[in-house]
Amino acid sequence: MRVGLYPGTFDPVTHGHIDIIRRASTLVDRLVIGVAINRDKGPLFSLEERVAMVKTECVPLGEAHNCEIVVHPFENLLIDCARDVGAGVIIRGLRAVADFEYEFQMVGMNRAMDDSIETVFLMADAKNQAIASKLVKEIARLGGDVSKFVTPSVNTALKDRFGE
Repeated sequence: MRVGLYPGTFDPVTHGHIDIIRRASTLVDRLVIGVAINRDKGPLFSLEERVAMVKTECVPLGEAHNCEIVVHPFENLLIDCARDVGAGVIIRGLRAVADFEYEFQMVGMNRAMDDSIETVFLMADAKNQAIASKLVKEIARLGGDVSKFVTPSVNTALKDRFGE
């Protein structure tokens, strides 16, 4: 069984994340979506809320590609999480050159810790390249319309969080 791990904070999950998940589900038999706890980022949504959002939006995507999608919270090293879930591949989405520079360093470190786990990069679809959770939160906080960037249920959660 080919197992892939797609990690992120998903605070909140966006159309860009969902596109990468949909496409990754065609490459593996089981896709584990690793929701990082990462207290340093100061997430807007709790771990439980982020896990629920990802489950709601993404688990059904696997059915169309005969891929089991599992949501797995984690707080340890990414490479250790990959080992924990039996992943042979880590899937990362790239939007721009700046993403690549950071990811390139991460791959080098991960390969030094375990060279049996590969990393695969999926380029963001052109329509999703500008979407970043950080910007989506900022737009929503300032009362802007984020419906182009997130699903209706995530849009509602953002409005509820910011009291609109």
